[in-house]
Formats: sequence, C-alpha cells, structure tokens
Amino acid sequence: MRNHLILSALVLALASAAWAQRAADVKFDAGNFGTMVSGTITGNEYFDYKLDAQAGQEMFADLKVSDTNGNGVVYFNILPPGSDGEAIYNGSINGNTARIDLPEDGDYTIRVYLMGNDRDTDKTVGYNLDLSIQ
Repeated sequence: MRNHLILSALVLALASAAWAQRAADVKFDAGNFGTMVSGTITGNEYFDYKLDAQAGQEMFADLKVSDTNGNGVVYFNILPPGSDGEAIYNGSINGNTARIDLPEDGDYTIRVYLMGNDRDTDKTVGYNLDLSIQ
C-alpha cells in the first residue's frame, strides 16, 4: 500500500510539472507589425510566447496586469534563439516595458512568469502582453 501511495504521488508531481509550462507561437495579421496576447498564469507556471524575428529589428513588449487574486507580481523575460533560459531582457530587473534591438535571426521567446508571494502561494494573475517587431 505504501509503494502505491508513493507511486501515485510521483505520478501527480510529474503531471503537475508537465502543466507548469505552456507555449504559443505569435503571428501578426497581414499588414500588422504587432499584436496583443492575453492569458493567466498561476503559481510556478510560465507561458512562453515564440516570435520569429531578424537581427537588427526592434522588439517592443509591454506587460500589464488585467486581474489577480494576489498582488499581481508578473514579469516577462526575452530569451534569444537557442537560449536554455538565459535572457537578453529581464523584466524583474528592468521593468515590464522593453524596447530592444535584436542581435540575431531566429525564434525569440517572451516568457511570462510570477515571482514572490504570488508564485509561492499559487495566486493567479491575468495579463495583457502587447508585442511588436519593427
């Protein structure tokens, strides 16, 4: 019986970890160079928005809280193509509005995540993320 409980706990932990990260490709409508995406994240979750861009283009990103059952402590990082988590922009340090020149061609990731008490107490934060490439 004890082994069954341990196995059940392990399966639940692995299932939770699989849901902790979500991703979506960002595409702009024809003739547009930007879009607004919206979502919610809870606790340790993070959401990766993937966006193809070219070296020398400028990326603009602006993150605003739309609703929360906590303090609304949400941030984003911008990860360059091929990154294993290292960011070229860190919102928790530099703020939730970024305007950066992109150093290389490829798929950039805008990672939205929670920090502090909201993350630690599994609060949910709704957000709007304005993205553009020029």
